[in-house]
Amino acid sequence: MIPLLLTSALQLAELLVSSVVHILFGLYLFSSAIAGDLTQTFLESIFRPKPTIEVIKQGNTTTQVNDLIPIVLVHGIFGFGEGRLGGLSYFAGAEKKDERVLVPDLGSLTSVHDRARELFYYLKGGRVDYGGDHSKACGHSQFGRFYDKGEYQEWDEDHPIHFVGHSAGAQVVRVLQQMLADKMFDGHENTNENWVLSLTSLSGALNGSTRTYLDGIQIEDGKSLKPICLLQICKLGAIIYDWLDISWLKSYYNFGFDHFNMSWKKTGLLGLVDCLLGNAGPFASSSPDWILPDLSIQETMKLNANLKTFPNTFYFSYATKRTRKPLGVMGIHPLLSIRVLQMSQWCYPRDIPLPYKGYRDEDWQDNDGALNTVSMTHPRIPVEHSNLIVRSDSDCLPLQPGIWYYKIVEADHIMFILNRERAGVEFDLIYDNIFERCRKHVFRQRPQTMPNKAQRKLGEDKEE
Repeated sequence: MIPLLLTSALQLAELLVSSVVHILFGLYLFSSAIAGDLTQTFLESIFRPKPTIEVIKQGNTTTQVNDLIPIVLVHGIFGFGEGRLGGLSYFAGAEKKDERVLVPDLGSLTSVHDRARELFYYLKGGRVDYGGDHSKACGHSQFGRFYDKGEYQEWDEDHPIHFVGHSAGAQVVRVLQQMLADKMFDGHENTNENWVLSLTSLSGALNGSTRTYLDGIQIEDGKSLKPICLLQICKLGAIIYDWLDISWLKSYYNFGFDHFNMSWKKTGLLGLVDCLLGNAGPFASSSPDWILPDLSIQETMKLNANLKTFPNTFYFSYATKRTRKPLGVMGIHPLLSIRVLQMSQWCYPRDIPLPYKGYRDEDWQDNDGALNTVSMTHPRIPVEHSNLIVRSDSDCLPLQPGIWYYKIVEADHIMFILNRERAGVEFDLIYDNIFERCRKHVFRQRPQTMPNKAQRKLGEDKEE
């Protein structure tokens, strides 16, 4: 009896500490964004720049930039894109390292499926269509936000895109590519997998994470929540935040659940009760439609069973870990310090069938505080995809499509986002390497022929 009470007390203490740390970190980011905006507004009101006459030397600069293939940075769980949280950058300003980088703002807690749909319409334009069958099964509106003008309307097989996904963002891009291959966007019947030129996974959730079970996902089914856990607190906060529907708050940060229509204006008090009880909304017990279940090992396996590695796309992965001995967890962010220890000691319960044949606890012990290192290298379960570890960049040139090139990097899960000073020179090395590879080393075997070149060649043939 006493050991049981002691264990329960320790679990409650850990839950309290984890909750406080996560809430304080969220408040810190939110207040930093507001303070930054207020400071900028104040300084601009005092030091108004004098009007100057700008002399344009070259008129083709904009055209040259527009000719570049876009590099799209896709944020992870609890993330945000350009235009949210004031002047803060999820990728810590990495988007400024290249002339044509897009940073979409997707739902921070919405499911991988919903975020993939949002990403497509962000690029092509139009009203987000989550799919009729999916929307009906999950109990939300089929249509969402309207993008009056897509950020890359010419996107197609001849104008492909480089994607860089952090954490769950990598899996979002993989799902999007499969949707393109399966032609799942009504009104866009010409889509195929070749619309994606490259995918770089940065601490990507490619095979799930054991942290989901520590945070509160039931290990028995990989999607329902434990009665008392960190994710229940997260669920409570997200539901109340969306139900209150305070416009200025949601303009700063949005969980992305607008298509569930949880606002008090539409559902009233009874709607709030239904969501809290799990009868409706994204956390509904019968059909949860949010990001955390998608990151359990069981649910990731189901997702991966339908995701391919395509022969004409280049794949790269940076897998992070912070459990190297003898340093242990030195230098890890306080937000992750407890979890990195718990994940390194976590074992799959022996009274529950193992998630896949060949599962071993020791394979999943190295981690970065949010994801297991083994999960980040390349798609492994239920079928391992073609892969190659990279020890030196020069060893793998020229690059070949259809292979997951991966590196192991000593870093925690948020080392390369939010605060570039934490990573120091490593931050620049990582992103410079990613952008340089996209611009100089990744191209299809048949280089795209521009229309003017084709006409010139045809004229030369006629003269001959």
